[in-house]
Amino acid sequence: MDLSGEAPDPVDESQTTIARAESVTGPGTFLGRARRTLRFLPTAASGWWFERTDLPDSLPIKSSVYNVWTTNRNIVLCSGSPHNYMRMVEHIVALRPGMGIDNLLIKADSGDPPLFDRGSMDIVESLERAGIARQGAPPVFITVREPVSMAGPNGSMLAFLPAEKGVRHLTVDCAIDFPNAMGRQRVKFVLNRKVFRHGALARTNTTAGMKLYSHTVGKLFADVRNLGYTDENILIAGKKRYVNEPRMIHEGKSLEAVWHRAALDLLAALALLDEGRLAGTVLSFKAGHNLDVIMCRRLVKDGILVRA
Repeated sequence: MDLSGEAPDPVDESQTTIARAESVTGPGTFLGRARRTLRFLPTAASGWWFERTDLPDSLPIKSSVYNVWTTNRNIVLCSGSPHNYMRMVEHIVALRPGMGIDNLLIKADSGDPPLFDRGSMDIVESLERAGIARQGAPPVFITVREPVSMAGPNGSMLAFLPAEKGVRHLTVDCAIDFPNAMGRQRVKFVLNRKVFRHGALARTNTTAGMKLYSHTVGKLFADVRNLGYTDENILIAGKKRYVNEPRMIHEGKSLEAVWHRAALDLLAALALLDEGRLAGTVLSFKAGHNLDVIMCRRLVKDGILVRA
């Protein structure tokens, strides 16, 4: 699906936050029997921050590549005490570049965020209700100073290309290749709020084998037994067909898996580059959280990022 011909959003003249507080509630991702709430508040602090209200003595956790604790299955941020963490933040922080919101405070009642039946759309709609507030400082745009690429296992690859002079938007070319019903999928787009809103509907996915494991042997393990996964909030792929109904059909084929990868997983990693809004082009093939974060760490550590 090629949307690379669409226009980017107009460049903001100032940084943004939300106009008023909003909240969203849903079943826990890792403890499905519990109800979890995220409260979104305006802030003058630079960047996106998570504050655990159940840990009142802990400092807020900045959404930054500096605070990534692990990328095993999902991106986990942590600051200070190992108890002060937020799991599966990718479905939340992807909204920073996706909706063009520079600064935000998120108060969470645990480290386990809610999981919704419509991908991240509940969060998108919550922030849309909150509205956008302009702040005084101009937005900061960053890019890579030269083309840079990284290879990973099983033929995975990421490449970052610098923005041309005067360009202040991001182009994404993302492909996946799975040996199951998802198969080969690819999307190309210029990031704007309309395109992101489309992609935010995509649910996370798993294999039929993993779903069976989580309901059988996985019950023996604490990190699996209470997962809030259902047939509605995740896409389940068997070897040759989907176990449940896939969504986001394009020309007769579901592109839900690649939209989730591009709009929520990949953009979340780019959101961890907290020095500013990334401009340029990102190409991703068969990559995942681990390669994404390793690449972002290297961009920071090796001084590859510059002002666009």
